[in-house]
Amino acid sequence: MIQTGFVAALDLGTSKIKGVVGRMNENNVISVLACETVPSKQCIRRGVVYNVEETGANVKKLISMLENVIGRSIAKVYVSVAGQSLHTIPYRSYRQLSSSGIVTENVINQLNDEAQKFKPDLSRKYAIADVEYYVDGKPEKNPVGITCSMVEAEYQVLVGRPNLVANIEKGIVERANVRIAGYIVGAQASAAISLNDDEKELGCVFIDFGAGTTTVSIYKGGVLRRTVVIPFGGKTITRDICELNFTETDAEQYKIKFGKAVDGSDNSLFSPFSSKSDIDLVELNKVIRMRLDEITANIKEQIRLSGYEGQLGAGIVITGGASQLKNLDLYLKEKFNMPVRKASAKKSFVNNAPEIANDPSFTQVLGLLLFGTEDCEAIEVESEGTEESDSQNKSSKNIFGKQSHRNEGIKTPKKSKTDKNNKGIKTTLGGFFSSMFSEEEDE
Repeated sequence: MIQTGFVAALDLGTSKIKGVVGRMNENNVISVLACETVPSKQCIRRGVVYNVEETGANVKKLISMLENVIGRSIAKVYVSVAGQSLHTIPYRSYRQLSSSGIVTENVINQLNDEAQKFKPDLSRKYAIADVEYYVDGKPEKNPVGITCSMVEAEYQVLVGRPNLVANIEKGIVERANVRIAGYIVGAQASAAISLNDDEKELGCVFIDFGAGTTTVSIYKGGVLRRTVVIPFGGKTITRDICELNFTETDAEQYKIKFGKAVDGSDNSLFSPFSSKSDIDLVELNKVIRMRLDEITANIKEQIRLSGYEGQLGAGIVITGGASQLKNLDLYLKEKFNMPVRKASAKKSFVNNAPEIANDPSFTQVLGLLLFGTEDCEAIEVESEGTEESDSQNKSSKNIFGKQSHRNEGIKTPKKSKTDKNNKGIKTTLGGFFSSMFSEEEDE
């Protein structure tokens, strides 16, 4: 294992900002060196930086906490990209070959280069999530070496509002004085570290329940087919509970202690609390289920729109901090009539810190490390070596000993094999149970 250099990553969550520092060995297995958390305190809304000054202050504090643990300085970080405007769009590219043409690596590279240059209208490309190849109209996982007259590639491109990263740069680079090594779509990171190949092949609904949003990704045939972000999350449920005349702090605690998605076999565990005069548990859980019903209605609609309804043999996989609501898996199994698995970072990816790896709220931030290629450690140089220092700002040795340039474009994990305004989101609840769909909180 390489003992110098590390990758640092930040997950800008609506409820908490998480930071992790890790080192990867030659088998792409992560050793967590440090992991810290600070409250977002309203500076992040639905996964998007809202208050630049507060975000900068929180990130600066978080970086200092991480540096104190590892005893080294952090020069740059990888940052998650989120927000309700993120979604996938398809992009197709093809090459016509002669009647006896053979698909070569060069042909595939030309298709990939064309996809990299693709610029969507009225949005920004944040990642190419997946690709499926076709030879003469038939799907083929590895087309290289096959004789055909035409080869096609269909890419799933993750796009979002063009200014999603503008406030991130203002908060982290300008206020916290930390460079950004790259942007990584949070949903990709979570899936990369928690899903297995069989689930992607058989087909599954991967749901990342966050505080501000719920991200739905649908896989089939080993390929990502659709991703969309629903603007409801755990914090939405907390605010619903506030309408029962509780402060937000109390509402969050009551949700965690007494809240249940559905009654299960653990009712006896809650009997000591049922006598609390200030909590009507029946009303509390009714409010929770009303919001969950709305979220699941939207998830069902996304499955329908994907075209893979009834074809997802691996069922539902859930992760994220809000997925820890009691009996949520039972609720989803009942609603969708599908098997449900609770997921966190796979043990094959993280060889230490089980308390972090097994916590679904840390799935995304750990997943970011899989995409990191640059060494994020600050290297001090002598004053006379200014030329060398300038060179490092542009290019640095990564933790695999390869030369790596700063790249804020598309990131792919090292173990990877693999209508803008209306994405099918429904809202049915009225009054205080309804949530705003406007993009204002993204700004």
